[in-house]
Amino acid sequence: MTDTHHFLAVDLGATSGRTILGSMADGRLQQREITRFPNDIIPQGGHLYWDIFALYREILHGLRLVAAEGIQLTSIGIDAWGCDFVCVGRDGGILRNPLCYRDPHTDGAQEEYFKLVDRDTVYAKTGIQFMNFNSLFQLHTMRRNADSALAAADKVLFIPDALSYMLTGQAVCEYSVLSTAQLLNPRTGEIDADLLRPLGLDRSQFGPMVRPGTRVGTLTDDVQKATGLGPVPVIAVAGHDTASAVAAVPAAGTDFAYLSCGTWSLLGIESPQPIIHAESQRYNFTNEGGVDGTTRFLKNICGMWLLEQCRKEWSGDASIPSDVGRLVADAASVPFFRSFINPDDEAFAHPQSMQEAIRRYCATTSQPVPQSYAEVVRVIFDSLAMRYRQVLSWLDSLAPMPIRTLHAIGGGTHNHHLMQMTANAIGRPVVAGPVEGTAIGNIMMQARAAGLVDGLASMRRIIADSIEMRRYEPTDAALWDAAYARFLQATSDPNAAEAH
Repeated sequence: MTDTHHFLAVDLGATSGRTILGSMADGRLQQREITRFPNDIIPQGGHLYWDIFALYREILHGLRLVAAEGIQLTSIGIDAWGCDFVCVGRDGGILRNPLCYRDPHTDGAQEEYFKLVDRDTVYAKTGIQFMNFNSLFQLHTMRRNADSALAAADKVLFIPDALSYMLTGQAVCEYSVLSTAQLLNPRTGEIDADLLRPLGLDRSQFGPMVRPGTRVGTLTDDVQKATGLGPVPVIAVAGHDTASAVAAVPAAGTDFAYLSCGTWSLLGIESPQPIIHAESQRYNFTNEGGVDGTTRFLKNICGMWLLEQCRKEWSGDASIPSDVGRLVADAASVPFFRSFINPDDEAFAHPQSMQEAIRRYCATTSQPVPQSYAEVVRVIFDSLAMRYRQVLSWLDSLAPMPIRTLHAIGGGTHNHHLMQMTANAIGRPVVAGPVEGTAIGNIMMQARAAGLVDGLASMRRIIADSIEMRRYEPTDAALWDAAYARFLQATSDPNAAEAH
């Protein structure tokens, strides 16, 4: 029997966070949730913010619970969503809660930046898909608005790096989360000076670059006293949550695509090098940093955000079930393929009412307008499955290898109905699992830093041996082919087309 090593993964999403204890012994991984907590967007003064101190407090709470059990942690790792950042002053203090990427202050921000550096140059340098909330456009908007926090910033730290800094006092810039910012040139592996210059920022303000698996530092004396732990190391795992999730894909070869299925759906491949050319720009694909020098070539799809926002609207209506499983079952009982939306249309970015936005889209495109909650949910699921097929078809033309299987990871894999719909839509098997892919990737990178794992292939073998997976085979090809043709027609309407 070998020694057991314990790792704490802090996994922060755009709606909730959790601390998960991972234990490694005899080449197998076990995980247990320690805490789960909301991550709420705070509206104030016409802006939307995250509460970085609330997240820090929840991390300390999870650490105290681990200490109370007498568990000796080997290390701690933090992953989170990308693009958002914290401004830190010269005295080391947090200057203000960070703005949320859904804040509408970046509406039109791309066009303002392109007056200084043209669109084609930005894509050629970064290979990152264009989205209003990319850090490049957030920073430029803040500079144009004379934002006081940015003006006083000595350091600009992305969310996982900011929390590692609060735990250790060490400021770093982890590669995978930086890669989402549209500041990184993946060919040089560094922030591009030509893109940074219009922001009025200096490279040193982002901290030294570190790769996934690097030790940042140890818990400060204050944190040790507050938690009851000793000088536990904090590891810069693949700090962007999708990078950690992709590291956890239990695939044996390279002929697969992945679908990280949560608030956002991230559909892509793992490439040995960036894929940056006119066609990848045309389809607005992104090249983000992965583990072992790999590139995550992918596209963001507005995933369960659509359903989550509808559920918030329905929360006060006792006639509408709050349980997702019940909503899925009710949606499965109504007619399918009646109407489709493009989940990535700008109309769904931050509407006042998501269900009304869906209804307006259907009306604008001359489709039947969903009335009941079950019909609205059905439109969401039908449209997501078809959007997955569309994006995968683009990947087929861009990937350097054939794509034979789709590996689905994340909380959305609980939705067996959507997983089967996805297999039917893409005409290929879907292998679902792990559900806690992001946390598992986080844990395995810590295990690698501890010398327990020697590479990405080894990590994936251990994960495959440690989790349950479910395989979905495609059915009814002719029915789904006909429905896909209708989806393409419905979503090509010029009044409801995706903004590029």
